[in-house]
Amino acid sequence: MNTKTPLEADLLIHAKWTLPMVPAGLVLDDHSIAVKDKKIIAVCGTAQARKTIRATQTIELPQHVLIPGLVNAHGHAPMALFRGVADDIPLKQWLEEHIWPLEGKLVDRQFVHEGASLAIAEMISGGITCFADMYFYPGEVAKAALDAHIRVQLASPILDFPTVWAQDADEYILKATQLHDDFRSSDLIYTAFGPHAPYTVSDAPLQKLAMLAEELDVPIHMHVHETAQEVADAVAEDGRRPLQRLNQLGLITPRLLCVHATQLLDAEMDLLNEQGASVIHCPESNLKLASGFCEVAKLLGKSVNVALGTDGAASNNDLDLFSEMRTAALVAKAVADDASAVPAQQVLEMATINGAKALGIEHLIGSIEIGKFADIAAVNLDELNTAPQNNPQSHLVYAAKSSQVSHVWCGGVAILEEGNLQTLDSALLHTTARSWQSKIADSEQ
Repeated sequence: MNTKTPLEADLLIHAKWTLPMVPAGLVLDDHSIAVKDKKIIAVCGTAQARKTIRATQTIELPQHVLIPGLVNAHGHAPMALFRGVADDIPLKQWLEEHIWPLEGKLVDRQFVHEGASLAIAEMISGGITCFADMYFYPGEVAKAALDAHIRVQLASPILDFPTVWAQDADEYILKATQLHDDFRSSDLIYTAFGPHAPYTVSDAPLQKLAMLAEELDVPIHMHVHETAQEVADAVAEDGRRPLQRLNQLGLITPRLLCVHATQLLDAEMDLLNEQGASVIHCPESNLKLASGFCEVAKLLGKSVNVALGTDGAASNNDLDLFSEMRTAALVAKAVADDASAVPAQQVLEMATINGAKALGIEHLIGSIEIGKFADIAAVNLDELNTAPQNNPQSHLVYAAKSSQVSHVWCGGVAILEEGNLQTLDSALLHTTARSWQSKIADSEQ
């Protein structure tokens, strides 16, 4: 860097610690990040930055750690309005007797937009700058994301049967491709195909999706091997486990995101590694619905890319990736019977760079590197539960609360400052949530 001519920046952030995620495990003390035109243009020591960088805005965060904006790699954002509606029952009963009937009565464009806005506000408050979403009326989720200035990958749902969104697989696929065309030039909105699960989508649509995904170069986001019952039913029907069927249909590629994946044989893990597919781990939803345990340590040991998701707030019941990181780390150790399994740094990678890789956008986000979008979260470690600050990586996973997120930037735009939402109206969100609470109560009678 030329010390005689100051580097011009839009934003300069000075912080006590920076965890760039690339290279893995690096902790930078007293470093600064400079941002210009949405991108990171410098990462250097604070003493050097003060001398060589001239910024329009400078932020001082002397007790904070800077991390890449968190990536919530699986969820159903509008379902935040169903939070607490059907708790403590098995997945099949939860879906068939509660969620699907309520969706049939209530889900429309307004429900999706207002539910997504509520979810986005919660996610931003917890340091999330990018989320993957699978729900009806994805265009409304896109509008909510654009209003809030947060990144989203829309996995348009695809099923064999009719819903409020489409009548058959062909219509679902048509709407998904139209959505891709609508947002192909956006740097906030990305698209994917979202076939719900192997048991809800037949062979012909899946084969069509495999070809279209390659043609359009977009991911396929799918619930796969979520429960033992799902696998047993598939074997009883045609003698094949779901992943075997998906492999024969040509779906297992680097574009495939296998959500949940609690029921994997070693050979299936090897297959995912060989074909470059990702697993999206949703530990708290899996625990709440008793879906099973994803063997994260074994998957990572086999070099399978594993990312983190919250699932929807109807089955979690929050969208808190800090809580999800802690649960992921602790459950992984118990499942592996190994206290050294899945250490804090690996969990942080699952919530950042691994999520970006799963979504196919790791060249744009997921780490603090020059040239990437300035998607950054600042976490205040000057709290009793994170004192003393012996190890910021450990504290983020095992001790920090999402409420300690003080600032969030997406593409260099401040969307949370001093814990306050900048692009969304909290009072309005509370008002709309109360309105939906009454509608849901009436619908359940």
